Amino acid sequence: MAKPIVYFTREISPENVVRLYEALGVQLPGPVAVKVHSGEKGNQNYLRPEFLKPMIDQVGGTVVECNTAYEGERNDTCKHERLMAEHGWTELFSVDIMDADGPDLVLPIENGRVLKRNYVGAHVADYASMLVVSHFKGHPMGGFGGALKQLSIGCASSAGKAYIHSGGATAEQSECWDKVAEQDDFLEAMAEAAETVVNHFGSNLAYISIACNLSVDCDCCAVAEDPCMSDIGIFASLDPVAIDQACIDAVVNSNDPGRDHFLERVNSRHGTKIIEDAARLGYGTRDYDLVEL
Repeated sequence: MAKPIVYFTREISPENVVRLYEALGVQLPGPVAVKVHSGEKGNQNYLRPEFLKPMIDQVGGTVVECNTAYEGERNDTCKHERLMAEHGWTELFSVDIMDADGPDLVLPIENGRVLKRNYVGAHVADYASMLVVSHFKGHPMGGFGGALKQLSIGCASSAGKAYIHSGGATAEQSECWDKVAEQDDFLEAMAEAAETVVNHFGSNLAYISIACNLSVDCDCCAVAEDPCMSDIGIFASLDPVAIDQACIDAVVNSNDPGRDHFLERVNSRHGTKIIEDAARLGYGTRDYDLVEL
C-alpha cells in the first residue's frame, strides 16, 4: 500500500494554505464543516480568521466549534458566540457552535479500551464533510495539539470533553476535573474519540496544520507562554496520523534553539502516545512521504 503523502511548504501565507489543500486533489462535498480553534479570551497565539478566509471561502465552509469543559469564555454557548464575534470569526464566516443545543450525537466506540462512546456536538450530523484546520503547537495536558486533538477534544461536546478527560468516568463538566484520567489513559481516550469522527465522515475529511506561533501552550490558554520556536510551515494530508507525525518530526529535526523546550512539553506529557494509539487503531499511519512544494 502506498504511503500517505504529507504536503509541506515553509512559506506561511493564506495563499499557500489554499495551494496545499488543492495539492490534496480532493473536493469536499458540502455542506463543509471547517474545524478551527477559535482561541480563548486573552490568548495571543491562535490563528486569526483573516488568515484563514481564503481557505474557508475556497470550500464554502462553515466555521465549527464546540463548547469547552473548563472555566473561561467558551464553556457555554452565549459566551462562546460572543467571544467568536470579538475574535472576528462571525464577521467573516457562518459560525456554528455544534453543541449549542442537545442532545449530543453519541458515536459508539467498538473495542475501546478506555471509552465505550464519544459525545460530539449534535450539529456534526448537519455536514457532509470536514476540513480540519489545526494550529500545531504545544498543550498543557496533551503535550501538543494537532489534527488528532481537533478530531477528538475539538469535535467533542462539552460533555464529551469531560468524558474524554475523565477517561469515561463522567460526562459532567462540574465533575470531570476531580476525576481526571491517568495521563496515558487520557491520551488513548483522545485517540479512541478521534476514530469515531473519522468513521463518521469516512473519506470526506482533509487536514491542514499550520506550525507557527509555536508556544508550549495551547490556544485554549487565556495566559499562554509566548512562542519558543520559529515558525516551521504548513502541512496538508488526508491522513490525520501522518500529518501529526510529520509536524512532530519537523520539530525533532529542527535546529531551532527553542526545540528542546518545546519537546520537553511534548515528552513530559507522553504526547506522541496519541499518534501511536491512533496508528494502532488503524485509521492512519505514522509512515508517510513528505512532498515539499
